[in-house]
Amino acid sequence: MTATATDQDRVHLRRACELAARGIGRVSPNPPVGALVVRADTVIGEGWHAELGGLHAEVAALADCRERDEDPAGATVYISLEPCAHHGRQPPCTDALLAAGVARVVIGCDDPTEKAAGRGPQILRDEGVEVVFADGAEATAARILVQAFRKHAITRRPLVTLKSAISLDGFTATSGGDSKWISGPESRALVHRWRAEADAVAVGIGTALADDPLLTARDVDEPGAARQPVRVVFDSDARLPLDSKLVASIDEARLFVMASAEADGDHIAALHDAGADVVELAGDRERRLADALDALGAAGITSLFVEGGAELAGSLLAGEHVDQLRVFIAPILLGSGRPLALGPQAESVADAVGPLAVDWERSGADMLASARLREW
Repeated sequence: MTATATDQDRVHLRRACELAARGIGRVSPNPPVGALVVRADTVIGEGWHAELGGLHAEVAALADCRERDEDPAGATVYISLEPCAHHGRQPPCTDALLAAGVARVVIGCDDPTEKAAGRGPQILRDEGVEVVFADGAEATAARILVQAFRKHAITRRPLVTLKSAISLDGFTATSGGDSKWISGPESRALVHRWRAEADAVAVGIGTALADDPLLTARDVDEPGAARQPVRVVFDSDARLPLDSKLVASIDEARLFVMASAEADGDHIAALHDAGADVVELAGDRERRLADALDALGAAGITSLFVEGGAELAGSLLAGEHVDQLRVFIAPILLGSGRPLALGPQAESVADAVGPLAVDWERSGADMLASARLREW
């Protein structure tokens, strides 16, 4: 009979997920993972994957046991993601668990990568360790933590999160294009934290020309804040000015320009010479967009945070490339302006796309709607 997680197991798994979240923005392209070691419902060790190349969560939790002068032999280990059984930047975690003599391992989420995919749990079972995979809310929470890792492993493309801010009457900017600032300071601070957590931040060329943004993470007192995301501009004609803030700050953070292969060769060469990574893409807009995501994935980017503009957002949604939506709703009325036009229009309300889940929360004076469109 297959063992199942107990109510107490679920409590400890929730803690493992809390620990895992501490690694978000610090360990990519590795997944954030948390672990704890428990004997007789008493936690004797905790750990998480804190930095790329550093100890994996299980090994960190076992090390914490030693620091507490606790013996993990015969204990239960709770891990948000299944333990690895291969050599990478660190040796296999299964070896460490077996050497520690643990009796039971409870796992929140499976690892879909070819080099993992159940190997670790099977090795543990073969050596007499009881292995339990959780289900229900705890399994979902563990899975959501590693969505970027899972999507990249399955599709070789980054997880795409689309952010927007709208007024109460549904506009993203005035008719003249002014959008600074629709959302409040608390919401803008959140955006900088999300940038710090993402591998890359993207805008369309329209936004780059109108706003001349830096797209760096600033004033973020969060883990991973020292790591700047890659900046990405979708710029078919390679029009990004050489004196733009994005180009001028290439030494601070890497810049990708996604251009059409038919763009002016002199423009492409100038951006190359300035230090930008220019990716030349062939085909129509839909094909170029898909190939751009492939190129970013091939560069090791597992998460892409898209901030604007409307044309890029619409194309991503129309191509079903968006995995998550984050929309700030500000308590202002613009009366007229540029509407939030996202993707293909439904013929009827019954045809409207429904997200898998939506969370609502306050962000200063704004409301934030976070919608998950697909799960990996």
